[in-house]
Amino acid sequence: MKNQTYRMTMLYDFYGELLTERQKEFFDLYYNEDLSLSEIAENSGISRQGVRDVIVRAEGVMQEVEDKTGLIRRFMQMREKLNAIEDAVEQLKTLNYRQYEDRRIDRLADTIARAAAALRE
Repeated sequence: MKNQTYRMTMLYDFYGELLTERQKEFFDLYYNEDLSLSEIAENSGISRQGVRDVIVRAEGVMQEVEDKTGLIRRFMQMREKLNAIEDAVEQLKTLNYRQYEDRRIDRLADTIARAAAALRE
């Protein structure tokens, strides 16, 4: 994945509900609200190290589940394949427009595009 923050927010999107309320809160403040460990510690009345420990534990829980299930990895692979399908549909439509002008090909391309869009949702 692109970078640490992106990877962590993907983990949170998929597995955030597995965390305790405190882990969710600190994780959200750190990654989504971009607060520093010191700011979170000050607002929460605990040490900076305590905040870091909570966040590291949350990251570990979510990464462990991802390692076991591979949901994010499979999601990313599926997204790449859907992009390829959508690109092929556009090429098919362009080719049909330029050479064949066959309405059946357009209908089939539209059916494929709708199916890919439904999978993307």
